[in-house]
Amino acid sequence: MRTRFITGASRGFGREVTEQLLARGNRVAATLRRSEQLADLTAVHGDRLRVRRLDVTDTAQLRAVVDAAFAELGRVDVVVSNVGYGVFGAAEELTDDDQIDALLATNLTAAIQLARTVVPHLRAQGGGRILQVSSMGAHLGFPTFSLYHATQWGIERFYEAFAPEVEPFGIRTTLVEPGMIRTSFYYAAERTPVHPAYADHPGDGPRHDPGREHARRPEQGRRSHDQRCGGRRPAATAAARIGRLPARARRPHRPTRCLRGAARGGAVHRR
Repeated sequence: MRTRFITGASRGFGREVTEQLLARGNRVAATLRRSEQLADLTAVHGDRLRVRRLDVTDTAQLRAVVDAAFAELGRVDVVVSNVGYGVFGAAEELTDDDQIDALLATNLTAAIQLARTVVPHLRAQGGGRILQVSSMGAHLGFPTFSLYHATQWGIERFYEAFAPEVEPFGIRTTLVEPGMIRTSFYYAAERTPVHPAYADHPGDGPRHDPGREHARRPEQGRRSHDQRCGGRRPAATAAARIGRLPARARRPHRPTRCLRGAARGGAVHRR
């Protein structure tokens, strides 16, 4: 029985991955801010699901939770770094502390700290795999989503340098890059108040700017988002494929990219 450690398991892609891993007989150490959000899965899967509270932006708490997971479970085969969220708004409209600092702390700094924290444990056990959930936003950009794109670009460049550092220890890395997959991500994203200078922005129309469509007309954006995602590649299907990734690769490699959703269908490759 394989053991997986995952952050951000409360909803969206993280929840789907957790469900898929449990369905495949894995043991899962799931972390999230509110542990009661997984009470239904705990009731079904019992001690195969270990749930702990975690605010990933609290580095001391992050290290304590990771250390305890490896100590109590004995071995963790795969670490899934999944925490992240978005903020819709022109760069000028973003607030310093509540949006810029908070988003960087969650999407970028916390992911880096998690990778650094698990390395000694994975090295001591002879290897393992780290799955970092990024997005196709690391390859292309939409107006009103600049800060989110910056975090995705940043974590991918970190992993490109990080992967060969840990490869000799038997630690493999994979960058998971979902595209337009139907989850709660877009619905939960923050939206800034519109600055008057951007109220009649030439790129405000949805044909020119998918990001602004969600930011300025949330209900219309949600309907359009669901239509784009459709039923072809829902989060459950992508999560199932992620859940099948092995703990070890057959041969050494640099960070593998696992494109899903619209990213796999060509949105990235058309760049």
